[in-house]
Amino acid sequence: IVVSIGIHDNDFNNLVKILNFVPEIKFICIDVANGYMKKLVDFCKKVRDKYPNKIIIAGNVATGEMTQELIINGGVDVVKVGIGPGSACLTRLKTGVGIPQLSAIISCADAAHGCGGYIIGDGGITCPGDMAKAFGGGADFVMCGGIFSGHDENPGELITEYIGNEEKHFKRFYGMSSEFAMKKHYGEMAKYRSSEGRVIKVPYRGSLENTVLDYLGGLRSTCAYINAYKIKHLPKCCTFILTSQQLNTHLVK
Repeated sequence: IVVSIGIHDNDFNNLVKILNFVPEIKFICIDVANGYMKKLVDFCKKVRDKYPNKIIIAGNVATGEMTQELIINGGVDVVKVGIGPGSACLTRLKTGVGIPQLSAIISCADAAHGCGGYIIGDGGITCPGDMAKAFGGGADFVMCGGIFSGHDENPGELITEYIGNEEKHFKRFYGMSSEFAMKKHYGEMAKYRSSEGRVIKVPYRGSLENTVLDYLGGLRSTCAYINAYKIKHLPKCCTFILTSQQLNTHLVK
């Protein structure tokens, strides 16, 4: 169980109330879209001083320098890495801000591991191979949203549409910075803001177990191909090269 909060005074007060009520919770996630704020570092330090034995996760950032800042001066254990790579995220389109996710992971992992911290690769996973590359780039954990959406276990009702004579089933998936999310969870979207998320109709995918097994199988095969005994060995067993095309799609229509 993780308590996820922002960086306002009422967030800190809510955190204290929750942990007073459920003191056995070990993880605290301080989650903001823009991790490049002194206020975030100061807030993390405040939480660390209050809870020296909790595991603190904070982000999001995409560079090694800010990763080190959060770990060394903010007292953070795990830094969340990723600005704009998510399937429901429009940050790069709306703001021009972001770093390609694998490059961000490689840079931030190197910085974090050099000062005793860890990173979570947040977003950008489209297939099992992407997850393998994230671990290969040095991520200690990988967050996934879109790839695990559209299943029986996901909240939301099934949407049925007819495309021609064919019946299609979907589920709704949306980014938390989208106008839809703002109105649903906060009542409105501030006029000075731009929607940095989108709403996606994800094809219905059945049981989540099928997707999980597909990803686990892919990771096992990755380890076998590069002779990595454990996931944590992946960075030492792989080399990245720049390509213009990953798959042979000649016969795919």
